[in-house]
Parts: sequence; structure tokens; C-alpha cells
Amino acid sequence: MIAVHRTRIKICGLTRESDVLAAVSAGADAIGFVFYPPSPRYVSPARAAELARLLPPFVTAVGLFVNPSRDDVAEVRAKVPLQLLQFHGDEIESDCLGHGLPYIKAARMRPGLDLLKYAASFAGAQGLLLDAFVEGYGGGGETFDWSLIPSGLPMPLILSGGLNAGNVAEAVRRVGPWAVDVSSGVEAAKGIKDAARITEFVAGVRNAHG
Repeated sequence: MIAVHRTRIKICGLTRESDVLAAVSAGADAIGFVFYPPSPRYVSPARAAELARLLPPFVTAVGLFVNPSRDDVAEVRAKVPLQLLQFHGDEIESDCLGHGLPYIKAARMRPGLDLLKYAASFAGAQGLLLDAFVEGYGGGGETFDWSLIPSGLPMPLILSGGLNAGNVAEAVRRVGPWAVDVSSGVEAAKGIKDAARITEFVAGVRNAHG
């Protein structure tokens, strides 16, 4: 049983130096780089390496992948100092293991998904990221029904999907996640973060703890 804790914060889909610095300054615990070319938030390995160099100690660099080949992951890992992998597609656990880094797995929430069974099929994951089910992969900016989340998940829960400064405090209080993950909720445009929204989002998480 995980004791009461400070909710960790991941800001995902960063593409600019100013956004990385704003997220770090606001107090983000992790920064996500998207290595899925169809995404408007995609960054090349070379670009992600430049951005990752701005991260101070104890801010985690996370690489987001969607159904990558093993060579895809290896190419990114050779160039970018990642500390955690995030798989957001239709991967099975064998696809997520063997890359030399811990991983988290995304689950796209919808009625009928047996989340306990899903979690059991990714027993090696460091955590389970819950996102809204939308067409395509990720970045939909939509919330899902938090009541679908069962109790007794065997690993840390990372809440995503439509979070923003206006609803994140309620989300933290109701769900009690280990961490929250935001992308579109702190953007001025797709792939372009807004420093004020990042600051307000972090404040919302902190306020949830009183």
C-alpha cells in the first residue's frame, strides 16, 4: 500500500527550449518527448537530445512511443538520455521489455476494459498511465469517467486525459493518482506550451493537497 504522497507531475509533448525551462521552473517532475511521427508534438531524436540537455538532476526524461520497432527505440536511446520509456500503442509486454530502461504502459480507458486484467498483462511496468480513448493515439484532450478506475491496481497509477488547471485538483482528490500527466491542457497550440498554464496546472496539483 502506497502511503499518502506528493502527486508527481509530468508535462508531455515538449518541442521548445522555453517550454522545457518553463516546466522545470514550475516544478515538473518529468518531461515527455514524443517519438511518434504522426503527432503534432513529435520531435526528432536529435531535437530531443538538445532539449534533454536542459534538464537538471532529478527531472526525468521520458520517451513516448507508439508501436515502435526495437530499432526505433534503440535509435532514440543512442541519442537521447532518457530515463523512462512510455508505450502508448497496442504493444504487448514483450515489446516493452529489453530496452535497458524501465517503462510505463498507457491504457486507453473505455467501458468494458478490464483494467486489473490489463495491468496484470504488463506486470513488469513501473506504472500504468490512464488516458481517454480517442481515435488515433493520445493527445485528445478529453477526460474519461474516473469511476471506471477499479481499486486495487497492482502498480502506481498515472492519470492523464483532458487534465488542465481547472480540473486537476478535483482529479487528484478523487482518484488519488501517483502522478498526473498533461499535454494539451497546458498548450497555446498543439506542441506549443504556455508557461502561465503550466504554472497554473502545477499550482492546481499542489492545492489538491491542501
